[in-house]
Amino acid sequence: MKAIIAITFATLLIVTVAIAQQPPQQPMHPHPPGIPGDMNGPQAPHPPPAPDPLAHLMFPPDMILEHARLLNLTEEQKTFMRSEVQKATVTFQDLQWKLQDETEALHETMKSSSVNEQQALAQLDKVLDIERQIKRLHIGLAVRLKNRLTPEQQEQLQKMRLDDVRPNGPGDMRMNRPDGNPGGDQIPPPIQ
Repeated sequence: MKAIIAITFATLLIVTVAIAQQPPQQPMHPHPPGIPGDMNGPQAPHPPPAPDPLAHLMFPPDMILEHARLLNLTEEQKTFMRSEVQKATVTFQDLQWKLQDETEALHETMKSSSVNEQQALAQLDKVLDIERQIKRLHIGLAVRLKNRLTPEQQEQLQKMRLDDVRPNGPGDMRMNRPDGNPGGDQIPPPIQ
């Protein structure tokens, strides 16, 4: 059961981060590809994705659960966190299905040579509303978990975060792990 919770949560976290970090759609340019002045080609510079402005204020649930023993989480804290992660995962999966359906509907609306602007914008609003719900779910979970941590546990997590991050070049921050693995591709271990 613990492994299922950890895997489910890791999936939730990965998909949420992936959605939050998706690059914006390419803007439409007045120049067709290949014409001078076209900055839409393969040599066009792509700005790096904006960093999460709240990342330093919150603790990813997998980080909390990964360090449960070091943080001396109480049984009540662990039970609460497991329950919250499970509830968020179920809601997230439902929202993912809805998002896919509404995105497909938007695609169908937009593929015509003549697009009904009102219909397209109404469908876009549906897609954006679901994305907002997903982000709200993610932040809400992070807030609830943070609020269950003592100030000492939060301070300890902050120190762990600072100790575990090292620069590997411009804009490259990777988790410094004892095994040399930069992290990010591992499923957190189950809660003990």
